[in-house]
Amino acid sequence: MSLRQKALKGVIWSAIQNGGRQLLSLAVFFILARLLAPEAFGLVALASVFIALLEVFLDQGFSAAIIQRQDLQSEHLDTAFWTNLFIGTLITSSSIATASLAASFFKQPELTSIIRWLSVSFLLRSLCAVQDAIFQRNLAFKTLAIRSLVAESIGSLVGVTMAFMEFGVWSLVTRQLVSDVVQVLVLWWASDWRPKFKFSQKHFQNLFSFGINIVGINLLLFFNKRTDDFLIGYFLGPIPLGYYAIAYQVFTIITQLLSYVTGSPVARSLFSRLQQEPERLRQAFYTVTRVASLIAIPTCIGVTLLAPELVKVLFGTQWTKSIPVIQILSFVSVVNSIGSFSNIVIQACGKPSWNLLLGLINTPANLIAFSVAVRWGIVAVALAFAIRAYLFFPIPLFCVRQLIDIKPLVYFRQFLVPSVASLIMAATIFVAQYALRNLLNNSLLLGICIVLGMSIYLITTWLISPNLIREVFKIANIHKFFPKRVTPNKNSVIFRK
Repeated sequence: MSLRQKALKGVIWSAIQNGGRQLLSLAVFFILARLLAPEAFGLVALASVFIALLEVFLDQGFSAAIIQRQDLQSEHLDTAFWTNLFIGTLITSSSIATASLAASFFKQPELTSIIRWLSVSFLLRSLCAVQDAIFQRNLAFKTLAIRSLVAESIGSLVGVTMAFMEFGVWSLVTRQLVSDVVQVLVLWWASDWRPKFKFSQKHFQNLFSFGINIVGINLLLFFNKRTDDFLIGYFLGPIPLGYYAIAYQVFTIITQLLSYVTGSPVARSLFSRLQQEPERLRQAFYTVTRVASLIAIPTCIGVTLLAPELVKVLFGTQWTKSIPVIQILSFVSVVNSIGSFSNIVIQACGKPSWNLLLGLINTPANLIAFSVAVRWGIVAVALAFAIRAYLFFPIPLFCVRQLIDIKPLVYFRQFLVPSVASLIMAATIFVAQYALRNLLNNSLLLGICIVLGMSIYLITTWLISPNLIREVFKIANIHKFFPKRVTPNKNSVIFRK
């Protein structure tokens, strides 16, 4: 199959996988938010800080190295698998042994058993990391989509059932574990690749030399993403963290949904194949940025304006303290989803150390900002997060410019039409809210504003730039920037159809 066809199918199935998973996750999230107290979400968020720190060291960056390498050999895969399994077993044991220390640190005894059960995920994820990377490398996103949706559905069904049976925080824990188990089973069934009892020091060094930078990046990313949870949980307690966690979960879902719908996973694989063709890579970068901004900007502005109605309708009035945090973090979703392509280009061009350096710049900034802001509560922490994100947004772009010579004016021009259309949409929604708020209930008002806002945005965009709308519906046209065929590799892995 040509790379053009693989790119098209990759974009479609990536959108199905991550879009479907996020929508399902969001729907289940709404149900659980109505059934569980803020403290339950806060306790799981505290446990996740500890789990996420250890998870940084789980994969050793081998998955990214497998995707990126042009001369992948079977020895690379065998070595990666056994290394991951060994490290997964080691981290699982260490996490179980030190769970009580983490619980004592946060002064929450309940965390001990929560952390110990969640630790099983390390072992489960180490069992399928290589297969996952192989599927991504081969643009086999259909299999990943099926795996993800099946696992999320079964895990969610178990979690919601337990929540109705009043299992509390254990509904969230069990949901995660069941999902991880199903993902392992489905991925091993779908893949024909099986590890051989081989370990090569030479191939380990090949993977490790690339992957160590990814580990460093992920460690810094942990501090960037989890410092706020840590500080809020330590200084303010699990209940305020529960409100913040709900808002951050909405932010995460929006960011991931936007990134995947606009083709981030496919871009990661395809950009790696274009690392020797800067002109095509540059044009592809402009294209994905244009499409991403056309979707991300109106989505995030819409969520900001409609957050009061969204929270009351979907979560319930008990979560109103999360509204201002959601509104602030929605603006961060814009730069996160659009800016992710800069980091993908940097990594695709074989410069993971640059991303590591960017992390070294961002991490102290986040730590300082959150440490200062936490004394004023969760809204101040969210505001500090947003300010830091926008101030540092141009730095990765500067790196991309050094690699593929992008033009700043051309790049920022991609945002012009979406920004103008989004402002007109925002004004329309604001007027509708003001005029109808006292006449309609929240559900009806929310539905009218969403339909009205989307209609105004699409019409405005069509009037300003008709071709831009067509480009969104043909998002997979990024394949035109890539070679038409892939030369088969003698070590390539064959999968079931």
